[in-house]
Amino acid sequence: MRVEAWLFGITTVFLVLVTPAYWLITDNGDTGADWTGTSALVMTTLLTAMVTLYLGFHAKRMDARPEDRIDGEIADGAGELGFFPPYSWWPFWCACTLGVIVFAMAMTQWWMVVLGMSLGVLTLSGWIFEYYRGEHAH
Repeated sequence: MRVEAWLFGITTVFLVLVTPAYWLITDNGDTGADWTGTSALVMTTLLTAMVTLYLGFHAKRMDARPEDRIDGEIADGAGELGFFPPYSWWPFWCACTLGVIVFAMAMTQWWMVVLGMSLGVLTLSGWIFEYYRGEHAH
């Protein structure tokens, strides 16, 4: 994780240098600087700094991964990598429910928003608890 922390750190330094330069370059005197782009660059800088701190903090407390060690072998990384879920229909139904809610808000049909929220509770519960029953139960 140390390599990833360094990559994000270099990106953060780059953005710290680019953000004020962008602000100065877009300042044309009459209308001022481009606040939209400057704000986006500031938020991106803060985000990369946050990820850098997180990765750096955890890199010091974790054992080195096989790919982080100089003497690491390919066989050291063998074994189970984690749990990868199989197919699921619940994200589709959650997206449809969100579509109903957004459509209802755009049309100001508040009864439909309540219906969508009710369906949202049902579909989100189904997605969260899908591994407690059925074919893929643990």
